[in-house]
Amino acid sequence: MAEIYPFRALHYNSAAVDLQKVVTQPYDKISPEMRARYYAASPSNFVRLILRQPTPGSSQSVYSEAAAELQNWIQERTLVSEGEPAIYPYVQEFTVPGEPSNHKQRRGFVALLRIEEYSAGVVYRHEETLSGPKADRMELLKATRCNFGHIFMLYSDPRREIEKLLGKETQAKPWQQVTDEYSSVHSMWRVSDPRVLEHVIDAMQSRKLVIADGHHRYETSLAYARDHRRNAPEDDRANYVMATFVPLESDGLLILPTHRVVHSLPGFNWEQLCSQAAPFFEVKKLACSGAAAQDVQTIRQALEQSGRGRPTIAAYAGPQRAALFSLKKDADLAGALGEFPETLRRLDVVLLHGLVLEKAMRIDRQAVREQKHLRYVREFEQAVEEVNRGQAQVAFLMNPTPIQAVCEKAYAGLPLPQKSTDFYPKLLSGLTVYWMDNPAGL
Repeated sequence: MAEIYPFRALHYNSAAVDLQKVVTQPYDKISPEMRARYYAASPSNFVRLILRQPTPGSSQSVYSEAAAELQNWIQERTLVSEGEPAIYPYVQEFTVPGEPSNHKQRRGFVALLRIEEYSAGVVYRHEETLSGPKADRMELLKATRCNFGHIFMLYSDPRREIEKLLGKETQAKPWQQVTDEYSSVHSMWRVSDPRVLEHVIDAMQSRKLVIADGHHRYETSLAYARDHRRNAPEDDRANYVMATFVPLESDGLLILPTHRVVHSLPGFNWEQLCSQAAPFFEVKKLACSGAAAQDVQTIRQALEQSGRGRPTIAAYAGPQRAALFSLKKDADLAGALGEFPETLRRLDVVLLHGLVLEKAMRIDRQAVREQKHLRYVREFEQAVEEVNRGQAQVAFLMNPTPIQAVCEKAYAGLPLPQKSTDFYPKLLSGLTVYWMDNPAGL
């Protein structure tokens, strides 16, 4: 049973700061250049809490410094608490990257979720996680006792029952509104009416939840809750995590593909790659002109068209070395990918990692985990450009993973390879915070 709760969110004081200058992308989407820009934007920018730079000469850790900064902002009323528990409808209006005329809207709401083990059959994951990011987030959680970022949760609501319950509330002027650096507009409202809250809480109880984004943060909070259940059972506030809930039937639920670029691989040879892929894929050479923008369009259109009929990956090693790898109907996937469940074997990302990277290119899983010869790139254009500039040897360009496949595999307990999905846009950091030590209460 999914247990959600309203809470007294900690948030920026609109009388003290310009919200436009203080909110950020999630910590794991902040590049060094973005962090520098955020630091320069405001002394109260949220990056100083979630991805703090070490202070020269300081003996304190960045986590201790973040905790001290948090307390300063609370005392100075840069951050203030809501007076009563609420849930927070959250609407994102955005343009699909690469499609300037395609505008979408994604509607969800922010609340606390009682943390459950995966075995309880309430929360399902769709990706594997790494230990490094969890250790980093655990240190920050221990130091600050805060959830600074949202877990992005999907739930099924074909009749849009919950969206209808909250629809009237979002007709008023937003409580918070900001436009991010990608021109996405983020709007948030507060709902504290006990009758509405009760209806939403009841309606969510029967839902299964799939983590869309935030696997590392959820598992960090799960480990923190486990520890407190053993050693401090009276600390019930550790049993909750802040999440944004979005119906998986939403028209605004957009998954972008994450492309792979291979670099510095000894002995890389394009013709050899194509020949070694041939037992499993039909290799169709693409005619590229050398004009980057035109080539991107050519490859993208061919990839989308072929991908409608069968799993397809595009490979680009230069204008004269571009091809589609389309899975053969008689490919022996049971023999080549026998360790994977049958339902996973035809997914593009599994085929790329299992057949192309591992078998054809001899890049083993440890090297993939450590990203020795592999980088992940969101933008199609950037992947092609890295090859053209000599920064990569070959780019593998992907179609997005269908949301239905994500949920089916999650419910079946079959996590996908890392970077199988990229939900867009991201949930902004800095709009709401769950502060476990809030003296006003939960």
